[in-house]
Amino acid sequence: MTSAPATATPATATPATSAPATPAPALPATVLAIVGNPGHRRVTLFQAALRSAGLPPARVVPWAEVLTGMAHFRPGEAVRIDSPGEDPYVDGLLRGVSDSTRVEGGARWYASFLAAVGRVAVEVRAAGGTLLGEPAELAVLFDKRLCHAALAAADVPVPPSPTSGAGAPPVRGWPDVRELLGEPGLRRIFVKPAHGSSASGVLAVESAPGGRLRATTSVERTPSGALHNSLRLRVHEDEATIGALVDALAPDGLHVERWLPKASLAGRSADLRVVVVAGRATHAVVRTAAGPITNLHLGGRRGDLDAVRAAVSLAGGDWQAALRICERAAAAFPGTPCVGVDLLPAVGWRRFAVGEVNAFGDLLPGLTGLPGGPAEGLDTYTAQVAALTGARPGSLPPSPIRRGNPPRASSGRDRTTVTTRR
Repeated sequence: MTSAPATATPATATPATSAPATPAPALPATVLAIVGNPGHRRVTLFQAALRSAGLPPARVVPWAEVLTGMAHFRPGEAVRIDSPGEDPYVDGLLRGVSDSTRVEGGARWYASFLAAVGRVAVEVRAAGGTLLGEPAELAVLFDKRLCHAALAAADVPVPPSPTSGAGAPPVRGWPDVRELLGEPGLRRIFVKPAHGSSASGVLAVESAPGGRLRATTSVERTPSGALHNSLRLRVHEDEATIGALVDALAPDGLHVERWLPKASLAGRSADLRVVVVAGRATHAVVRTAAGPITNLHLGGRRGDLDAVRAAVSLAGGDWQAALRICERAAAAFPGTPCVGVDLLPAVGWRRFAVGEVNAFGDLLPGLTGLPGGPAEGLDTYTAQVAALTGARPGSLPPSPIRRGNPPRASSGRDRTTVTTRR
């Protein structure tokens, strides 16, 4: 196996092209529906955004009804698909396991989710409605191997990966990973479940001269051999233990990529989640950690965005160019109105790469838009409503859905807790 040539590049890359900010008709009343989990904070926050815009609430179509064949869609509805996560019953329907902390079942989750989204698309369009998202793009966003290849093809800087793309050799277990660790540039790697999210099942693996190994992960293996998500990171240095974890994860598919050294902030490694709405970078949150995994539910902390911008400026970098990298990543998925981009700053704060793009990466309660940006003062959901309705045509371009153009297909999931799919 060989590494893909994509590497982190300077943040002065070519900016993404945004849709023109032309006026669009307001979203018609009573025609918006959300496929989501009733009462979940994603749904309630989006409903609050509609209310603040003076719009009636959306009709909620429960994921449980979609997955059991009981859902229906009304003529003329615009339908938003939201995350099916944080509902044990729904998760069981998708993954076939009763314990929502289990790591296994990602391949089944992926197949079940895509089948359900496909049925929703057919039924919505048969009723004369509009789907606010593109199923073909979700298939890519929820497969890290396909997503990595799509980003690289769009000239987005990404970590080198030997598993990128549909034609890459599969990782069948620990022997394959052990072999990869011996290849140039892959002494330190991330091993990720292909359909995982929120660091579920991820291992940050380091090798050293003499065969020494070290793996950091949130995976906990019970005496029965089952793998569970944990809120505590563990460090393993025994090859038999590390190998057993990889072997247990491999049947669901694995993605491997180079572990890029990150810039530090106040002595902690740092990265960013950047939300892109309607092609524009609107929100950013800094995540810091003492180790390689920065997810907030695993002990990561929110960092100071002003300090990041100052560090980039002091290093001679370009913060706006870094945001344009995120916009270019989002532009690889033109039929997906909102994504969360994981932006990885290289040591020195002058170069950036994109780690992942998350279809449901907008759950950042209380976070308002970037100062001076198109969503300043708005949370992520209010910004999406503004884009959908064309309420801010001078800042946020209206959604292409509202201009009557169907979303285009592309050549794939996010968790905010250990049970949330992106």
